[in-house]
Amino acid sequence: MNPLAVSFSAVRELSGPLLVVSGVTGVGWDEFAEIRTGGRVRHGLVLAVADDLAVVQVLEGTFGMDPAATTVHFAGRPLRIDVGPGWLGRTCNGRGVPIDDGPPVLGPRRSAVAGTPMNPTRRQPPAEPVLTGVSAIDGLTTLVRGQKLPIFSQAGLPHLQLATQIAAQSTAGGEPFAVVFGGLGLTHADADAVRDALAARAAAGELTILLNTADDPVIERILTPRLALTIAEDLAFVEGRHVLVVLTDMTSYAEAVREVSAARGEIPGRRAYPGYLYSDLASLYERCGRIAGRPGSVTVLPVLTMPAGDITHPVPDLTGYITEGQVVLSTEIAAAGVYPPVDALSSLSRLMRHGARPDHLDVAAQVMAALARARQAAELADLVGPGGLSEADRNYRRFEDRYLTGLLSQSPDECRPLEETMRLAWQALSVLPRRELVLLPEHELAAHGIAP
Repeated sequence: MNPLAVSFSAVRELSGPLLVVSGVTGVGWDEFAEIRTGGRVRHGLVLAVADDLAVVQVLEGTFGMDPAATTVHFAGRPLRIDVGPGWLGRTCNGRGVPIDDGPPVLGPRRSAVAGTPMNPTRRQPPAEPVLTGVSAIDGLTTLVRGQKLPIFSQAGLPHLQLATQIAAQSTAGGEPFAVVFGGLGLTHADADAVRDALAARAAAGELTILLNTADDPVIERILTPRLALTIAEDLAFVEGRHVLVVLTDMTSYAEAVREVSAARGEIPGRRAYPGYLYSDLASLYERCGRIAGRPGSVTVLPVLTMPAGDITHPVPDLTGYITEGQVVLSTEIAAAGVYPPVDALSSLSRLMRHGARPDHLDVAAQVMAALARARQAAELADLVGPGGLSEADRNYRRFEDRYLTGLLSQSPDECRPLEETMRLAWQALSVLPRRELVLLPEHELAAHGIAP
């Protein structure tokens, strides 16, 4: 038994997901607590301590609690969970409680959910690709092991479908690999769709699913990504796997942080989000990476929706400062019936050069340059009409059509190998005259049969 554990029963106030206890001593910030009320046990974390008051966020919410019949037992330590390979193949709620009719998840080790800082002198730069099987990402915005690369989307776009597709088919090129999928604020229909889409990978013992639904307590939504990252860190740095953590939707997470901040009576910042939202998001995203001397890696792919498509909204804005690029989904491309509707010209992977071959980088640069010229040709066509375009502009319009219907477009269950992605990229570029392909070396042009 922990000698630092203490109990108090003077519950002064219940406010939303928060409980205030008075007369406390020996209690610290982020301490784990068990709340016994009406014959039930709930769980919480200490948010703040001032004088003899402790503010506890109750993970299951405070609905139905009677302050007079409530006792709070402080454990004297932060929240810890069992970690290890036992998480693979399991489906749990946002607090890590199984919802797959299996037993509780047990492991050979215990780890703090808040995580521990990575020693900066042992942090290695991201390197080598995580292959998602999605051409728009593998070909033009390559995801690199140890990178944090968000997907920016809007309501109505298939970001959840894309996230589950990536979770279902990503690999590390034959090396030990695992995926931790964290769903935040999902509808029950979406949660069921996620479980169905990922059933095969879960059955293969390569995936952990944590599902927080919209009607679950808001505090659970704050805990879910931390659980996912704690599980991933052990699988990576102890078990030696390359782990991809997919978190969707981080806007729901940020709204949960805002709700708890309001319940605490904190002074709001931009759009009522707390001023510490940047550091809070960074405390999650910066848990990815690679450690010198250890074979595994943690890669984070957060998905977030931009309210009204506003990329200057605090959540995408702050995320952009922390992460190494972004994949942006487009309403215009989605309206054209193309999946996935990735806008390559608005997307960027700043670490792509660390995970792609030199010939891959050349092809990607040429495709991006051609897309930019095709967009200019489209704008010109809007002004003067298609008949007013030069032959070169018409070639770029044909390239864009070939790009959209060939390289970009694929079905939600299609896992496309990188070599097939490269073939489709060359096929699209072959529409252009050789004189326009100035970013490609001569020997590559000759090898692909593009005549002078």
